[in-house]
Amino acid sequence: MNKGPISQFIEQNFLHFNAASLVDAAKGYETHINEGGKMMVTLAGAMSTAELGISLAEMIRAGKVDIISCTGANLEEDVMNLVAHSHYKRVPNYRDLTPQDEWDLLEQHYNRVTDTCIPEEEAFRRLQKHMEDAWHAAEAKGERYFPHEFLYQVVNSGVLAQYYEIDPKNSWIVAAAERNIPIVCPGWEDSTTGNIFTSNVIKGKLNVHTVKTGIEYMVYLTEWYRANSGGKGVGFFQIGGGIAGDFPICVVPMMYQDLEWTDVPFWSYFCQISDSTTSYGSYSGAVPNEKITWGKLDINTPKFIVESDATIVAPLIFAYILNK
Repeated sequence: MNKGPISQFIEQNFLHFNAASLVDAAKGYETHINEGGKMMVTLAGAMSTAELGISLAEMIRAGKVDIISCTGANLEEDVMNLVAHSHYKRVPNYRDLTPQDEWDLLEQHYNRVTDTCIPEEEAFRRLQKHMEDAWHAAEAKGERYFPHEFLYQVVNSGVLAQYYEIDPKNSWIVAAAERNIPIVCPGWEDSTTGNIFTSNVIKGKLNVHTVKTGIEYMVYLTEWYRANSGGKGVGFFQIGGGIAGDFPICVVPMMYQDLEWTDVPFWSYFCQISDSTTSYGSYSGAVPNEKITWGKLDINTPKFIVESDATIVAPLIFAYILNK
């Protein structure tokens, strides 16, 4: 398929430094998929609030993403944007805010993420009731599910449709739920939804075991990787740093070193978009070659790092892969 104007612009102008790395990473992703490989995309930071769903949802529907690892914040914030978009408040001058300005936002029930404030009532509370209903329904039947499975249940039930304020084609959670692609959500407990669940446990309203744990997520990922790493293998496209990337990449050395399964393939493509400084023990800023020493990547694994803003880089790479 011929490349569209965005891809042509990228190829004509992105010739050096981080721009060239962006092109190399996009072409490597494209080659990996075209040769039959699977791809994991990991989401750190506030990529959902940055509305990455506009491009990521299309990637999912086009079959260019096979599994996602994300923080609990990214899991819930895509849905919050879906149901409360018109209530979000943009603060372009966020660098100039005083502590009093921040306090005023709190009292107005706005939670700030850089230049965007999430409306607590419309976003969190609209989702809360339906999540609590799903947790209670599962517990009443003696069932347990992962955090993303509960969210899929709520999205697929249609109960949120009454609140939709953006086109659902721009929600990556809606796209993922449609395809029922696996999601790994390590550290879900530190999200707002995780905090709400915790409060229900403390109040004695829910059993702590109703939502499956991070260890169970690692077991789930192990089973998925074993079933999908044949042939071209599984690639790893990491947006940002943190637990969203650190947790899933460890599944390979865990199987090889701890389970002593010596036939486990390494990740077969690696790219990280990061603005983390490459020094001082920062794993988010570690160059890909460091991962060789941990048994995560092979010597010959295609490796890319784009040291730039993921909110700019990821949509461009996705546009290139989608032939835009």
